[in-house]
Amino acid sequence: MQTAAELLVKCLIAQKSDVIYGVPGESYLSVLDALYDQKDAINFITTRHEGGAAFMAEAYGKFTGQPGICFVTRGPGATNASIGVHTAMQDSSPMILFIGQIGRDMREREAFQEIDYRAFFGPIAKWVTEIDDPDRIPEIIARAYCTAMSGRPGPVVIALPEDMLREVTEKTVPPAISIAKPSPSAQDIETIQSALQNAKRPLIMVGGGGWDRQGRLDLQQFAESAKIPVICGFRNQDLMDNSSAQYIGDASFGKSDAMKTCIAQSDLILVINQRFGEVVTDGWELFDLPTPTQKIIHTHISPDELGKVYQCDTHINSCPNILVSQLLYCNINCQWAEWMNECRTGYHDARQLPETIGAVNPAQICDALNGLLDNDAIITNGAGNFAIWHSKYLNFNHNRRLIAPQSGAMGAGFPSAIAMKSIHPKRQVICFAGDGDFQMTCNELGTAMQNDLKPVVIIFNNGSYGTIRMHQEGKYANRISGTELQNPNFKDISNAYGFDYQLVTKTSQFITAFQKVSEQGGIIELTIDIRDIAPNKRLG
Repeated sequence: MQTAAELLVKCLIAQKSDVIYGVPGESYLSVLDALYDQKDAINFITTRHEGGAAFMAEAYGKFTGQPGICFVTRGPGATNASIGVHTAMQDSSPMILFIGQIGRDMREREAFQEIDYRAFFGPIAKWVTEIDDPDRIPEIIARAYCTAMSGRPGPVVIALPEDMLREVTEKTVPPAISIAKPSPSAQDIETIQSALQNAKRPLIMVGGGGWDRQGRLDLQQFAESAKIPVICGFRNQDLMDNSSAQYIGDASFGKSDAMKTCIAQSDLILVINQRFGEVVTDGWELFDLPTPTQKIIHTHISPDELGKVYQCDTHINSCPNILVSQLLYCNINCQWAEWMNECRTGYHDARQLPETIGAVNPAQICDALNGLLDNDAIITNGAGNFAIWHSKYLNFNHNRRLIAPQSGAMGAGFPSAIAMKSIHPKRQVICFAGDGDFQMTCNELGTAMQNDLKPVVIIFNNGSYGTIRMHQEGKYANRISGTELQNPNFKDISNAYGFDYQLVTKTSQFITAFQKVSEQGGIIELTIDIRDIAPNKRLG
């Protein structure tokens, strides 16, 4: 006999989960107690806020492809964690959020911290459920992992009534699940090959979740053998080695005119696992609705994404890794060398380092980091215009990963960096953060200190919620309201949590500052002129 909580923990371990991020709560004390006896098998990282814990779990899922696990208490704990669930949904990251729930006999009385989790999380999760019978724990946990990883990956939410967790059960632990993955048919591959062979200006656009390392390598091999230009989706730059002659940039905010021209002039776009979201399509204006002018073959791991916005010429439901592995066998006779050269030249021209008004030039700093970073460094960021700099000027590849929120969630970068350190303590982890962005989750400095998981944090301090300020000036010129920030002393904050600190007031100081913190982790504060709001864009 065992308690339901003990069985639950054993099921997590059986599914190969090795870390939990969470804030302890009385509603799941039974689980915390069960974890006490499993310390060697699964680690509980105590965070300072449920939002930080959920961001960590989302980042874990995005990086590993296995569900990140988060535990929070009922009511406020669950609502605090919702930002990570929303990020996991928009970013297609496998994640499971466990919520300690009120006792089953207290439902629908507006008990202390009671929430209807199906109603609250339903629109932003793949599946929301509650375990009322301890004998169903193995079944529901297996289904949760399967749901989080199948098709388009995403979050699952499970409520755990505290009285249920204390009950006993004789159920046994099931083996690890296996995931079914859709494959393209021979006809699908033939359709792609024929379309490419008849094209004169083809493009490949890639993105989404569910890629593995071999899939990334096969993608590059196929693109390079066929000499087809590749565009990566928003915050998916690490799907393709940026030094490859076939890489021509990411379809993000502030697309270059050269990229827009390539997309407009292409006569065939092979879209692999990229959903047609707002950022990638510039608010659905890059392509005509509902039927694009360009011929588009859209492949995606989830059939729900095919025909969802655009009615393309061909829709193929396939796992991206399986698709690109089969495309390697296609014999594509390249007839577009001039087109490829035009696209790559446009990419290079768009990456010329701009001058800045302020003494700190973020583009030059990113250019320096290309030589300073380890090849397997992991880069994280939250949300804000500051992220455009490294997205544009840092080089990514299959080993140098980017973990960043496509949901636009401010504060995601620093918890994500801690999560990366918990997975790979010896690897370089660099977090880019705006001053406002960092302060949304800087309480997780305590988590980093307690667990000795210290990344390098580069703070862009321009004394403003800069992205909103930019839009404000565009719509309400000379009427600055609510977007200015009076920031704390970041040096004092760093020292309080045992982080080294370096201040950079001019570009020439950066290399020395980075070298001082690169080994043990630390915070580098960049003094940024608010007028340098983004590459080639100035305020005022």
